[in-house]
Amino acid sequence: MPVKIDLALVHYPVVNKNGETIGSAVTNLDLHDIARAAKTYGVDTFYIVTPYEDQQILFKEILDHWLVGEGSTYNSIRGEALSLVRICSDLDELYRLVTKKWGERPKVLVTCAKCREDTNPYRKVREKVLAGESHLILFGTAWGLAPEVMAAADCSLPPIKGMTGYNHLSVRSAAAIVMDRLLGVGKD
Repeated sequence: MPVKIDLALVHYPVVNKNGETIGSAVTNLDLHDIARAAKTYGVDTFYIVTPYEDQQILFKEILDHWLVGEGSTYNSIRGEALSLVRICSDLDELYRLVTKKWGERPKVLVTCAKCREDTNPYRKVREKVLAGESHLILFGTAWGLAPEVMAAADCSLPPIKGMTGYNHLSVRSAAAIVMDRLLGVGKD
């Protein structure tokens, strides 16, 4: 069943460990791993948000390698996943693209390692996704999304917690877990 859900990996504005707003570097691993999980779970588009032209060029070169270059014949399955990726310069561009695609403004969900007042349970969000509502999930790099991004969202998803007090997953691991909780087969 196709769902109207998109993901975005935000590289600006995010915060560093001191809470200062920064821009973070894109990584090849995040691109590949999140795209593969997105394809597995039926995500429509996986957006990379970075204002830095050199990073956009790097990602375009990686994508070109797997979509039209030597990688497309070496491992076409990788290209299939990476075909979901689009690059945006900023969040305004992202919101415009997703709103135009779905013909409506999507519900914007943010992820965070801490529980927030506006947190909605996965079950509740899953019901809305399966009912056909469009959603855009923002994942932050570095130490997470900047406060203004969090404040502008419609709601946040619950943090991912294990059996210990340690809570510092890679964004690609967190994205896979979130997708499984929302889009995995056989979930409540």
